[in-house]
Amino acid sequence: MIRLDKYLSDCGLGTRKEVKKLIREGIVKVNGEVIVTSSFVFDETSEVSVEDEIIPYQKYVYIMLHKPAGYISATESREANVLDLIEEYYKGLYPVGRLDKDTEGLLLITNDGPLGHQLLSPKKHVEKEYIVQVNHPLSEMDLKQFADGIQWKDESFLPAKVFQSDTTEYHVIIQEGKFHQIKRMFQALDNEVVYLKRIRMKNLILDDSLEIGQYRFLTDEEIEDLKR
Repeated sequence: MIRLDKYLSDCGLGTRKEVKKLIREGIVKVNGEVIVTSSFVFDETSEVSVEDEIIPYQKYVYIMLHKPAGYISATESREANVLDLIEEYYKGLYPVGRLDKDTEGLLLITNDGPLGHQLLSPKKHVEKEYIVQVNHPLSEMDLKQFADGIQWKDESFLPAKVFQSDTTEYHVIIQEGKFHQIKRMFQALDNEVVYLKRIRMKNLILDDSLEIGQYRFLTDEEIEDLKR
């Protein structure tokens, strides 16, 4: 059972205050009956409509964002943050994992806490793939260090897969999510990252059709792949 105002808020029609206003306007129906009481309780499988448009219940939402540089991966910040780019309101949205302010690429935004925890858990070894441009090419010794795991100062990084795609451009696949990890791994080898873009998390691949700053909702198949 669920309250009508919570149902509409969960479905992205606005904050509790905003959906209560919709309900008072008499444009919300449950099973064909106009309901004007926000606290009205009903079964989630009931048919709910707003201005005769059926609103299917959606407890969780999953959004793929092509993050632009200049945005903070946070829910609240005095600076521009990634949630500012999402036009619809859904309670509890947050970015799964952190991309540095100057990093572009794939960012999953959801309100599904259990899935987010699963994807970020170090025990799960979820792969993240990046396109990395650096100051100078990696040597054979550098590549071996990536494959063996990098020790730097008091920090250690698990082995990573590295594939060269251009003179100073590489695809790097890691299974951790430490602070500034990619940049620090290259810094440990006296190299500098000049451009960084995430293109994959687990089986979720950045949609080529999304321009920087654009987003779309995940397909059912993509959601199931992430949950496996």
